[in-house]
Amino acid sequence: MTGSTNGLRGEAAIIGIAELPAERRQTRPASFTLDQYAALAKAVIEDAGVKPAVVNGLSCHGIAESDMFAPATLSEYLGLPVNFGDRVDLGGATAAGMVWRAAAAVELGICDAVLAVVPGSLELPRSERRPGRSLGWYGASSNNYGSPQAEFEIPYGNVGQNAPYAQIAQRYTAEYGYDAAALASIAVQQRTNACAHPGAVFHGKPITVDDVLGSPVIADPIHMLETVMRVQGGAGVLIANVDVARGARHRAVWIEGFGEHIRFKTPTYADDLLHTPVARAADQAFGMAGRRRGDVDVASIYDCYTITVLMTLEDAGFCAKGTGMAWLTEHDLTFRGDFPINTAGGQLSYGQAGMAGGMHHVVDAARQLMGRAGDAQVRDCNTAFVTGTGGIMSEQVALVMGGD
Repeated sequence: MTGSTNGLRGEAAIIGIAELPAERRQTRPASFTLDQYAALAKAVIEDAGVKPAVVNGLSCHGIAESDMFAPATLSEYLGLPVNFGDRVDLGGATAAGMVWRAAAAVELGICDAVLAVVPGSLELPRSERRPGRSLGWYGASSNNYGSPQAEFEIPYGNVGQNAPYAQIAQRYTAEYGYDAAALASIAVQQRTNACAHPGAVFHGKPITVDDVLGSPVIADPIHMLETVMRVQGGAGVLIANVDVARGARHRAVWIEGFGEHIRFKTPTYADDLLHTPVARAADQAFGMAGRRRGDVDVASIYDCYTITVLMTLEDAGFCAKGTGMAWLTEHDLTFRGDFPINTAGGQLSYGQAGMAGGMHHVVDAARQLMGRAGDAQVRDCNTAFVTGTGGIMSEQVALVMGGD
């Protein structure tokens, strides 16, 4: 355990993890959000090997059955009275945001253990005869009249993520150049990792750089195999204090440092597309943990697109701005390599189960630090760096985690 006096002391740990298998097509009967929360809660607590009674904190996202009072609704449904209830709304950064908030609540003594769970997607892609139910399906979020997005962007077709992330890639190209093969290698190496992780949706389906570059262009220069695969699933963790952690089944994964930075809602209002909020978040996380970038044994980086991984590596300080393409060609990102990234495949190859996609990265890092990654286990894995990205690189959270 480490930590500074200006933040977490490293006295809260992830002691249980659970992740539902990714499914491209729903095979289980359709379930309510609360049912999904309950299934995940049970799996996480059982994985930790502790009694449900130690859980007296809850962190959740939205609940389809209740527009308001999400923590209270979940507490009631699970039969768990809590001293700390939290609903986090940071898009893809939600899960990482949950973790540091839960760790802070534990360190403050508000609660002994916080359950942080995020169900997966409830709605899968439909055919043209059964279109998506709302603009939200296409990526719009602030749909209500009066919001800047509803008034000035949605009417002109700016409703998704593909085009804005492609704009970032195009801007990067204009400033620093663009090595398409280097970006494609991210997807290829994460697919290699997925092939060693049975729960991944693309397990047993390796790809090559030529496969990536030969896949359809979704929004120039981003190819189909450089974008996430939407799946069914869900993920969660249990964060507990030192006393509870001592009695848990697995190696404790201590939350040593965090950072969070939010700069805008949509890139229309970004002051600089090439310098993202994770720069400040990562500096805070490493400073709080008393760690250096060179201490990282495994990185679990939010990967909605390959360009997201590149930008995060640069802005989080693993390589200088504008050098990421060359850096990628010099490093092996697989679980056997010198800089393992997203060792279960990431969202590109494990799958993005809606808002649970961000929790996939937390679970993947915790699984490595616990030594439970099976064939994809990184040797001597003691320090992990995790990121979450919400919106269009607009809200980002960084975590530094360590095994005891």
